[in-house]
Amino acid sequence: MTSVVGRGSEQPLKDSEIVQICQEALGRLALDGKRILILIPDHTRHARIDLFFHILHELLIKRVRALDFLIATGTHADMEPERIYRHVGITGDEHRTTFSGVRFFNHEHANPSALATIGTIPADEISRLTEGVFAEPIPVTINKKVLEYDHVLLVTPVVPHEAMGFAGGNKYFFPGIAGLDVVQTFHWLGALLTNLKVNGVKDTLTRRVIDRSAEFITTPRTCFAFVVNAKDQPVCLFAGDPIESWSRAADYSARFHITHVERPYKTVLAITPALYEDLWVGGKAMYKLEPIIADGGEVIIYGPQIKTLSFMHEPAIRRIGYHVIEYFTHQWERFSKEPKLILAHSTNVRGIGSFTEGRERPRITVTLATSIPEEVCKRVNLGFQDYHSMDIKSWKSRTGGDFLMVENAGQNLYRLRNGS
Repeated sequence: MTSVVGRGSEQPLKDSEIVQICQEALGRLALDGKRILILIPDHTRHARIDLFFHILHELLIKRVRALDFLIATGTHADMEPERIYRHVGITGDEHRTTFSGVRFFNHEHANPSALATIGTIPADEISRLTEGVFAEPIPVTINKKVLEYDHVLLVTPVVPHEAMGFAGGNKYFFPGIAGLDVVQTFHWLGALLTNLKVNGVKDTLTRRVIDRSAEFITTPRTCFAFVVNAKDQPVCLFAGDPIESWSRAADYSARFHITHVERPYKTVLAITPALYEDLWVGGKAMYKLEPIIADGGEVIIYGPQIKTLSFMHEPAIRRIGYHVIEYFTHQWERFSKEPKLILAHSTNVRGIGSFTEGRERPRITVTLATSIPEEVCKRVNLGFQDYHSMDIKSWKSRTGGDFLMVENAGQNLYRLRNGS
């Protein structure tokens, strides 16, 4: 019996096909009378979580003793109850009646009492896994709810990712429901390697550390890994072993989520989707477009709905600003005590560049056309453009030559066809 069931297609899977795959995967598991915890992404991901919620609820609620959902927020803000209900496709009244047997939890990354240390990866192993980039032990901390259930199911969309190569799979444990130290380690490692070398790559040093960390989890676990198209319709679903199901979905993500262009562009206008509500998430537009912007070029991140740098990390970002990686590594005595998660976010948004003789030289310009005020943009070392003055329809007609407009920016990774 193979460790994974599922299928993929160039066309969207029918709901009935998704039900069939879920039935087959769950039918292989001894879940009757067991306590089941299901990890799901928050609202910042492109995913039909409502579909999976209803399917898994229908298939499991009469089999199991408990069926609860933990939202893998990482370091994002908690989801309020009404937003959770919309996320999973129910109402508050339905939660109190039809779905009264289900509980929802937000991950609490900053609450020590919600976490448990399940092991430590020693320094010499970390050095081997990261090919010498890191050489310090990593305590593996995770939301203790994982230890309180008989089986964990992961519902994970797979898409190119700036720090992990591809999202999904065991990433929903680390950093999805991990402690802050673990989260910072993974993201800083990705930042040192740089977005350009990590994004859209399956075998990354960060993924190796994530998968090693997951080996400390003793609770049985099954992953439902899927990829959506531009209309958020699943085009593949693989269920079973977390590493194998993620790997097969990542191959589909590479086909659907990596767009190749013939040459770099001087200016790229990135239209962000409505679900990106702060720059912490909206920075994905930069991560996915950096490879195709010409030296000295500019990316304009457009999103009137983006009103803040970060719901959770605003003070630290304002203090540190956005800078190239060498700005931090060449002044490490100044930044060594700063949160590495913030440094990683900072340099991923700012992109690659150099820092020599006290001068920072970013490769490209990053400009915000959002609801973040101009004075804030300048304070954190980003450009500003008033989105009120921008006629998007006329900008769209400009596409061609050295200009490219990308809608739904942040989902697809763009690369040059020659492989650079």
